[in-house]
Amino acid sequence: MRLLVTGGCGFIGSNFIRYILEHYDPEFVTNVDALTYAGNISNVAGLAAQYGERYEFFHADIANADLMDELMRKHQFFAVVNFAAESHVDRSINSPQNFIHTNVVGTGVLLDAARRHGVRRFVQVSTDEVYGSLWPEGRFTEESPLDPSSPYSASKAGADLLALAFHKTFGEEVIVTRCSNNYGPYQFPEKLIPLMILNAVRERALPVYGDGLNVRDWIHVEDHCAAIEAVLLNGRPGQVYNIGADCEIKNLDLVHRILDHLGKPKELIEYVTDRLGHDRRYAIDSSKVRLELGWKPLHRIEEGLPATIDWYLSHRDWWEKLVS
Repeated sequence: MRLLVTGGCGFIGSNFIRYILEHYDPEFVTNVDALTYAGNISNVAGLAAQYGERYEFFHADIANADLMDELMRKHQFFAVVNFAAESHVDRSINSPQNFIHTNVVGTGVLLDAARRHGVRRFVQVSTDEVYGSLWPEGRFTEESPLDPSSPYSASKAGADLLALAFHKTFGEEVIVTRCSNNYGPYQFPEKLIPLMILNAVRERALPVYGDGLNVRDWIHVEDHCAAIEAVLLNGRPGQVYNIGADCEIKNLDLVHRILDHLGKPKELIEYVTDRLGHDRRYAIDSSKVRLELGWKPLHRIEEGLPATIDWYLSHRDWWEKLVS
C-alpha cells in the first residue's frame, strides 16, 4: 500500500511520515512538498537511506495540476493525506493570496486528481481554527458551525467544504480531521512553543500577544499522527473527526512552564499588541474519534512539553539554520 503525503516536509507531515514508516512495514510513502518557508527538507533527513524504496520525495506545488497528474500516473496510491498548507495566522493577515493558492486551490487540484486516478481515500488534515472562538464554556464538536476569524482559518474552512463536497458529488472517500494545537519535534520556530524556547535559550524577549490569557488546547504531534492513522484506515467516508487531548492552557501559563523548565526569568516576557482577529479560546471535543475508532492520546503535557524543550536543546544544528 502506498500513501501520498503532501506537505511531508512540514512539522506535522514529517512526523506522520516517520510514524507510518516506523509502525507499518511494508508501507510505502511518497512525500510531496513545495519547500516553502515552513517546508524543511531537514525534517525528513535520513529517511531515504533508512527506508530505501519505501520512501521517496517529489518536489512540487500541489496546485500544479500537471505535476499532480504525473505523480498519480506513476503510482497507484491507496490514499492521499493532505497536510500541505500555509498555516501561520500572522502571515495570512499579511499575504492572504498565498493561503488561498495552497489551501484552497491546491486542495481542489489534489481532490480532482485523486478522483480521476482512482485513489481510494482522501484525508483532509484541518484545524480547530475553522470553528472560530469559544469563551468561556463549551467545546467544539463536529457539528459546531464554521466561523473562521483569519484568512488562514477561512482558507482551511473552504478546503474542508470542498473536500466534503467531493464526497457528496463524486462519492470520493473523503474524511476531514480537525485538530487542536500541536507541539513536538520539528515545529517551525515562528510557532508559539518553539519561538518561546529558542528566544529564552538566547536570552531574547518572549513576545506574548495581548494579556496572554488566550486559551489553546494542546496535543503532542505523535498523538495527532496516531489519530490520523486511525481515521485513514477505519474512519467513515464523508465524516469529520475532531482530534484533541483535553489539555487547555492559557498562553501565558504555557510560557511560564517553558521558562521554569529552562531556569529563565519571567522578566523575559514582553507583552505586545494583540493579533488581529485573535481567537480567545479553543477547546476540542474528541469523543467521536475516541468512541468510534478507539484512539486516545498517550502523551501528557507534563512530560511531553519538557521532552519537547529538551529536543530543541539537543538539536541546535536543526534550528540554528532557521532563525536569525
